[in-house]
Amino acid sequence: MALEREDGVLLDVRDLTIRIGGVHPTAVVDGISLTVRSGEIVGLVGESGSGKTLTAMAVAGLLPPAAEVAGGSIRLAGRDLLTLTSGERRRVLAEQIGVVFQNPTVALNPRLTIGAQVREALPTRYRFRRAAANRRAVELLDLVGIPDAARRLAYYPHELSGGLNQRVVIALAIARGPKLLIADEPTTALDATIQAQVLDLIDRLKGQFGLGVLLVSHDIAVIGDRTDRVAVMHGGRIVEHGPTVPVLAEPEHEQSRRLLAAARSLDVLPPPAVAGNPDEPPLLLVDGVQRVFPVVGARRRSPAIRAVDGVSLSVNAGQALGIVGESGSGKTTLARIVVGLDRPSAGRITFGGREPDRLPVAERRLWRRDVQYIFQDPYSALDPRLTVEQIIAEPIELSGTQAERADKRERIGALLDEVGLTQTFRTRYPSQLSGGQRQRVVIARALALGPRLVVADEPVSALDLSVQATILDLLRRLRETRGLTYLVISHDLSVIRSLCSEVIVMTGGRVVESGATAEVFADPSHPYTATLLRSIPGRGVRGIPAGATEPASVS
Repeated sequence: MALEREDGVLLDVRDLTIRIGGVHPTAVVDGISLTVRSGEIVGLVGESGSGKTLTAMAVAGLLPPAAEVAGGSIRLAGRDLLTLTSGERRRVLAEQIGVVFQNPTVALNPRLTIGAQVREALPTRYRFRRAAANRRAVELLDLVGIPDAARRLAYYPHELSGGLNQRVVIALAIARGPKLLIADEPTTALDATIQAQVLDLIDRLKGQFGLGVLLVSHDIAVIGDRTDRVAVMHGGRIVEHGPTVPVLAEPEHEQSRRLLAAARSLDVLPPPAVAGNPDEPPLLLVDGVQRVFPVVGARRRSPAIRAVDGVSLSVNAGQALGIVGESGSGKTTLARIVVGLDRPSAGRITFGGREPDRLPVAERRLWRRDVQYIFQDPYSALDPRLTVEQIIAEPIELSGTQAERADKRERIGALLDEVGLTQTFRTRYPSQLSGGQRQRVVIARALALGPRLVVADEPVSALDLSVQATILDLLRRLRETRGLTYLVISHDLSVIRSLCSEVIVMTGGRVVESGATAEVFADPSHPYTATLLRSIPGRGVRGIPAGATEPASVS
C-alpha cells in the first residue's frame, strides 16, 4: 500500500473531537481538521489548555485514560487509525509514527543505559541479534549527531546533557523508520543554542527521509522559524491556519494576534535602575568566586568539574543584572552561592559590605531575609500539601518578626493583591493553579519578608509565551514599586533584555562578556555571545535587533 495519498497527504485529521470526563464529558478538542504532507513541517501552536498536545497524542495513540476520541477520523497513509483493531493500530503506530517528547529526562528510563533503550526501540528483527542491534544503535546515535556514539551506549541518561538526551529521544523516535514525526514541545527545556541544534536536526531528518512533521509548540517564534504551514488552536478549536509566513505577517484571528503580541512584548526595555547613594558599596559583590566539584566514584576517569571559575561581578542597589549562558555554563551554581545554598571553593561574596559567611548566626538569619530566590519550575517549587496561604505564611512564621507574625493574615492578603491574585486563592492547593498562577505564588512567597535582592533563576522558562509576558510585566512593576535589586539568570536573551539593563555572559564557568544589555546584544564582542544571538528563534517576531548578527544554522 502507498504510504501517502496521491496529493502527498500523509496525515489527514478530520472533525476530530476529544472529550474528558465521565457522566458529563467536556469536549477539549472540538471538531478540528488538519493535514500533514510528506516532507513538510506543520506547526500546531497555542497556549496551555488549547488542546494542541491532546490532538498530537490522539494521532500517536497516546491519549491519557481520562480522554477519549468522541468523533472524527485520523487517517495515516490513507488508513483510518480509529477503525483498525487494537493490534493493527499498535503495529501501524509503532512502524509509521515517531514521537519526540518535551522533556528528555522524563522520556528516558533512568535505570537503563542509552544502548538498552535504543535497542528496545528497534524493529523486532533485531530482538535476538545483539551485535547487529548494537551496530544499528550506534548508527542511529551517529545519525542524530551524538559524538563518540559507540562509547555512549554504556552511558545512563543522567550522564548526558539535556541536548544529547533529546538527541537520544529523536533516535528512539526514528528507530523504526517512521513516515510521520510528532514533536511535542521538543525544545522547551533546552537552551537557545541547543534548541537550534535540535530543530536543525529535525529539519535535516525531514529532508533526508521525507518525513512529515507535526511540530507542537506554544512558542510562536519557533513556529515562525521552522514550519511550512501553521494551525493556531484556542479553546479546543483551530481558529486560523495557512502558510506560516502570511499567517504570522497578517494574522486574522484575535488569538493569533495575542500570541504575536506576547512574543513582541518580551522586547520591552527594562525600567531604569533606582538611584542609590554613590558613596555606598555595591549591594552585592562577587570577587573571584570558584566552585569546584570533585568527581567521586565515577566509572570513567574524569577531572574535577570547575562549575564556576573565577567569576567577579557587582550589583548596585536598584540595579537589575542578567546572567546568560547555556546549561553547564555555571550561572545557576553562581546563583546558589549568592543566596547561600552553596559555598564557594575560593573567592568571596559580600552583601552590603559584609561577608554573609562570616556573620554571627543571628545576623546571618537577618541577611537571609534580604536575599530571596525565585525558582525556575513553579510546579516543583511549591509543596502540594499546603494551601496558597500556608505557602506564603511559611517564611513569615520561620523568619518573621513578632509583629510580622501577628499580622500574618493581612500581609498575605496584601501580597496576593500585589502579585495579581484574588483572595479566593488563599484556600487553593498548587494542583488547582495554572503555571502562571503558581509562579505568582512563588513570587509572593519570595516577597513575604521584604527582601532587598531577588535572585530569579529562569523565572519564566516553564511558562507559555503569553504567561511569560504577564510574569515579566509583574517583575518589572515590582522592581519599580519596591525598589528591588534583581539578579536574573536565563538562557533566553529576550527575557534578559526585557528585565535587565546590564548583562554578563557565561560559558565554561567564566564570564566572557559584560556590559549594557542593549550594547552587548547590538554588537557582541565575543564569538560565544554572537552564537547565542544567532540561535534565538523568530528574531523578527521577538523584536531582537536583526542587525546584531545574521541568523545562522548551528551545527
